[in-house]
Amino acid sequence: MKPAFILFNDEILPTDSKVVTIANRAFKYGDGLFESMRLMKGDLKFADLHADRLQRGMRGLKIDGYSQIDSWFMREKVDALATRNKCKNGRVRLMVYRDADGLYAPTQNTMGYCMEVQPIEEPRYYLNERGLIMDVFTELGKPLNYLSNIKSCNSLVYVMAGVFKNQNRLDDVFILNQNRFLCEAGSSNVFVYYKNHLYTPALSEGCVEGVMRQVVINMALQLNIPVTEAQINPDILYEAEEVFITNATRGIQWVMGFGVKRYFNRLSKELMDELNKL
Repeated sequence: MKPAFILFNDEILPTDSKVVTIANRAFKYGDGLFESMRLMKGDLKFADLHADRLQRGMRGLKIDGYSQIDSWFMREKVDALATRNKCKNGRVRLMVYRDADGLYAPTQNTMGYCMEVQPIEEPRYYLNERGLIMDVFTELGKPLNYLSNIKSCNSLVYVMAGVFKNQNRLDDVFILNQNRFLCEAGSSNVFVYYKNHLYTPALSEGCVEGVMRQVVINMALQLNIPVTEAQINPDILYEAEEVFITNATRGIQWVMGFGVKRYFNRLSKELMDELNKL
């Protein structure tokens, strides 16, 4: 079901409203960032973590007004929009952009935002029944800089990875950084289980600082599963016992195959059960 309303700068408007002009900096320059979140039974999951990450991202991009984007703001706005759309379960996308004129140099650093909610039938996280088939996207490496961990509107690396995925009929792809080490997946963080140890690319490797990434790290440590954030050679994918990817909207998805390699999903199931207990 297509949602009927969006929230644009504190105003609830029909979804088909023409609210973005050609001067919008997110459209022109990718000058903004966003959060993808999960609404379950009317409750915005991990709102504190999302608010904290968004505030740090806005500070990094030097967009004013980050202090007002706290968890209370997020819950209030999501509740208003979800109620108007009669939606209890869904995917929420909050985009914040620099609302200013100018060319590359903006005339000011004022914040603007847009929120949308896409209904989802499931009231909880579900592990994918069929494991994902993935390959490594090698055509373009993700740059390493202080903006790499932000979910910015500048997403060409992911767009090209998505084109590669579609052309090769894959479920998702592994993205490498500029140094050819494992970075993330098309829209998720990556975890590799190898010799009873869980590994994930360190933030210094350029991956997005995912909310679900941190939730999974915390759950694993509570289950006495050793976790290391590291520089990871993609060759480990040939040796790993298990590989899964994570994001805030889908939770955990297990990977079944990479080339001729096949993986199990015991740990993925265990962590998904713990996730749904939170």
